[in-house]
Amino acid sequence: MPNYDALLFVSFGGPEKPEDVMPFLENVTRGRGVPRQRLESVAEHYHHFGGKSPINAQNRALISALDSELRAHGIELPIYFGNRNWGPYLADTVAEMKAAGVQRALAFITSAYSSYSGCRQYLGDLEQARAAVPGAPVIEPLRRFFNHPGFIDAYADLVGSARAELGQVIGGALPEARLVFTAHSIPSSMARTSDYEKQLRANAALLAERIGHSHWDLVWQSRSGPPEVPWLEPDILEHVRALAAERVPGIVIAPIGFLSDHIEVLYDLDEEARALCTELGVPMVRAATIGTHPRFVQMIRELVLERLRGLPLQSTGPLPPCPHVCAPDCCPRPERPATGARPR
Repeated sequence: MPNYDALLFVSFGGPEKPEDVMPFLENVTRGRGVPRQRLESVAEHYHHFGGKSPINAQNRALISALDSELRAHGIELPIYFGNRNWGPYLADTVAEMKAAGVQRALAFITSAYSSYSGCRQYLGDLEQARAAVPGAPVIEPLRRFFNHPGFIDAYADLVGSARAELGQVIGGALPEARLVFTAHSIPSSMARTSDYEKQLRANAALLAERIGHSHWDLVWQSRSGPPEVPWLEPDILEHVRALAAERVPGIVIAPIGFLSDHIEVLYDLDEEARALCTELGVPMVRAATIGTHPRFVQMIRELVLERLRGLPLQSTGPLPPCPHVCAPDCCPRPERPATGARPR
């Protein structure tokens, strides 16, 4: 097996202070022709929380937990942190790695599912960052982990806890409550060129079965494109209205498409969806995101060991594990470029 001397933690990035918000959104949407008015609307989501995304702090907490996990099991790999759209930028981090003498690194990408924006685009950004640094180290991404047992175990724990919390509110009506799984919507053209929806639907069914709840749905949130471009539907707010019309006794919203409580979770679910549930009189509990759940941190270590020791790929559920190296034609750029700002 190849020798690796570092681990690169790769994420989306987010603004750290109010004056960063618009430059960050311009970075995310550069070349997509997004109207200024749309960017200003999305910027208000950040300013609602003080003009700062929590995603970098959440990633640093996960890096710290992972560093401890690796060291506790005798794995000595320094961890570097780089973002696609805000500091620390990937190219700067790759330059730092080169200066430190790193020759060959693994990369953990904070995207569990396969799609152009969640997979292929990250791989392209990694290559661009390496191209910007003469003599850059070799960087080999770890595989997508949507159906790794550790990922499913951690989310089953979190969703089960949220279901139990709702049960304390609505009592014996819990079996009739609805379990609503959410993920970031993507353009329909992007969904057609990837397994994104299939992977999420398989996980939703697996998690519902794991916690013993038969009434569940998979819906979408955080759509950011123009109305004339089809995206995956239904939207979470539309679905909440439909469930209220059905008189469901309560809702658990489980954002299984996200790893941490960044702006899209905090604003779209904890603000908008919760306010709508309150208005419609539907009790709602939002499951926590996976964050630094110990089983998730252990999962990342197990992904590293798959590469360090050539261990068999672990998976659970009906779909096979993702390979170490993506096929050249996997998750291609969609027929029409996605437009709009994607807050994080």
